[in-house]
Amino acid sequence: MNGLYKNMSEEVTERIRQDRAKGFVNPFAAREEDCVRRDPEHDRPNLWRPAYLRDIEKILYLPYYNRYADKTQVFSFYMNDDITRRALHVQLVSRIARNIGSLLGLNLDLIEAISLGHDIGHTPFGHAGERCLSEIFHKHTGLYFNHNVQSARVLDSLFKRNVSLQVLDGALSHNGEFEQQKYMPSGNRDFAVFDRDMERCYAVSDGGRFLVPATLEGCVMRLSDIIAYLGKDRQDAVTAGIIPEDYPFRSVYLGPHNAAMINNLIVDIVEQSYGRDYIAMSPDVFEGLKEAKTENYQVIYLNDEVKKTYDEQIAPMFEELYEKLRADLLSGDESSLIFRHHIAFINKNRAHYSAPGEYLSEDPDFIVCDYIASMTDDYFLELYHHLFPKQSRDIRFRSYFD
Repeated sequence: MNGLYKNMSEEVTERIRQDRAKGFVNPFAAREEDCVRRDPEHDRPNLWRPAYLRDIEKILYLPYYNRYADKTQVFSFYMNDDITRRALHVQLVSRIARNIGSLLGLNLDLIEAISLGHDIGHTPFGHAGERCLSEIFHKHTGLYFNHNVQSARVLDSLFKRNVSLQVLDGALSHNGEFEQQKYMPSGNRDFAVFDRDMERCYAVSDGGRFLVPATLEGCVMRLSDIIAYLGKDRQDAVTAGIIPEDYPFRSVYLGPHNAAMINNLIVDIVEQSYGRDYIAMSPDVFEGLKEAKTENYQVIYLNDEVKKTYDEQIAPMFEELYEKLRADLLSGDESSLIFRHHIAFINKNRAHYSAPGEYLSEDPDFIVCDYIASMTDDYFLELYHHLFPKQSRDIRFRSYFD
């Protein structure tokens, strides 16, 4: 590719045009009539609100959706509105996935619903916060916290909004840290299997890398998650001053910058996947993707300065906050913040058919994890300083003017 934008082959381009002209329907796309919900009597689709459009709206109006706006994507300690937050990330994933899905003739409403909901269980402070929370959770329970599992929990059981199995599966199976060259949908349409997969995920530290999405739409979203952050994180690293604008990345096979990387990955995926019952990349592009991800880790994610702040400041704050909230919950002190600001909030916003007191009967460590994972970066810091006013720990944010 030599750093250029790749064009789709004339053969595949013409095939797509002809299929569209004939009104061809992809037999492998998710069908509205196959949508499965825990309560099939509610949310019956109609002409103006089809099945997966309902899921999009359920997610957009979920109380936690608004919190995407102040959750870190990668760079936490910067006062800079030009650095990506998680709200923009899920929109970019949706846009890229819808582009691929449109070319492949897939269900765009399902793609959008999975994209917008896939990170709704993410912690403050990005993957560093996720690791901190998982280590403490594991110490207490022997289980692991993973944001993809928490996203499915938020959508399914925390607010009980009757979100479809197909969307829940896409969120659970999306883990963008584990790429594959080819994704063959698992075809799961059973809540019993989904529930077992959730339990299995809590027992492993890698977020359930054994899972493959049940639908082609879920597979497209999983790949689009990687595409959305691969080059954008490099842009943000320049904005944050982590690397210079002309940093000599070795991994340039996919393209020299974000726009080229997105274009070339989309073209390759469509070339390799059109008319097939799986989603794939060519071997060379897959190797280029792995190389680019590896270099991002080496240069950006494991940057010594950023890692030091997480290890020396954020990790101890997570532990102190977790233990304090857990103690307040176990004491039954209803004047404490975990009762007034979290449990009351969940009970107020749960679906009307949720039984009174049902949430409080759950495992205390799950409730504490729910609360911490729901926090924005700013809320986490504000709560910490409220509960520990004499503690000297503090985070210095890099100013707009540094």
